[in-house]
Amino acid sequence: MPTEIKWNSRFNIGVDSIDHAHQKLFMIVGKLIALNEDETKQQHACREGIKYFKSYTLKHFTDEEAYMQSVGYTGYAMHKSLHDNMRDKTLPALEAELEAQDYSVESVRHFLGLCIGWLNGHIMVEDRAITGKNANKWVHKPSEDELDSLTKAILQGLQMLCQANSRVVSLHYGGENFSSGNTLCYRLTYSPKKRNTDLKPIQLYLVYEESLILRTLSEILDEDIKRIDKTSMSAMKLLSEQFVNHIKSHFTFSQDYCLAKNDMMTFDQFVRVFDKTCPPYSLLFNTEGKGYFAFCAIP
Repeated sequence: MPTEIKWNSRFNIGVDSIDHAHQKLFMIVGKLIALNEDETKQQHACREGIKYFKSYTLKHFTDEEAYMQSVGYTGYAMHKSLHDNMRDKTLPALEAELEAQDYSVESVRHFLGLCIGWLNGHIMVEDRAITGKNANKWVHKPSEDELDSLTKAILQGLQMLCQANSRVVSLHYGGENFSSGNTLCYRLTYSPKKRNTDLKPIQLYLVYEESLILRTLSEILDEDIKRIDKTSMSAMKLLSEQFVNHIKSHFTFSQDYCLAKNDMMTFDQFVRVFDKTCPPYSLLFNTEGKGYFAFCAIP
């Protein structure tokens, strides 16, 4: 997570009221970063600051949606669904973690890291699209039934893999860095079983926060694993394949494709792929104190 966040003119979308609100959100987050590093003020100040951030964010969403409707913005429905996801899924999930961990430094870092990433991505892509400064990246929007089915399968898979009850943090994960430490990312590429077909390869991305890997492997091996090494990376590679085998029946490709490759990526490599081809299925989960997990698919 960055140690500071500053407003830059490149974030301007050209609507004064919206640009002013964005500047204020950056200012609030900047103060929260500073407070979280001050042990004498951290807990109480962050609790109050986060309440204010949430209140101001929800007011901004309402104002921005009213503006989009007033100008007849064609991407309004998708844009509002991203606001709804932040309001109804992401913020409540982050708040639940904050309360469960009594506003610990780590839980506040999770909160700030995701909010900083979301603000940057949302303003630069979604909000700038309102005034035509760039195109909307969410080309394909899965149905609610598709997302619900996939979400349930992933939650079951995480229960089997991590022995933890998990919570949905986002149904529209945007590639934000959800960890202040390391992450491990696996890209599973599935190819059509038959040659001479119009079917294209499908890529699935599984991204684990380091703490989730260490705690999961420690429980499986019944020993205290303190760092990620080649053995743990290989173990998670196999576990990732087992995880996908559990959930792939929820995709139409399950009968026509087979696993061709399972390779590791850095988080920066994952983000570059994400920015180039926005995954239509992109979900983020918190495994109740063990760490965060993201699942993305490009069918």
